[in-house]
Amino acid sequence: MGWTWRYETTNGSPVSPAAGASTDFGNQADAESWLGEAFRELLSQGVDQVTLLEDGNPAYTMSLHPAE
Repeated sequence: MGWTWRYETTNGSPVSPAAGASTDFGNQADAESWLGEAFRELLSQGVDQVTLLEDGNPAYTMSLHPAE
């Protein structure tokens, strides 16, 4: 299964971004690199935060909004 992102609103409700959102990565570094390139597009599609999953288990949750 590998590494995947779960896309969420600020309250943790799931969001389904438009087609083209990558869903499976071979390692954590690839998943994080992809997110670094795609986070603006995800924000424009209503994604507020993401949770990185390793084989379905949460590794961490991170907001896509800039820190204040």
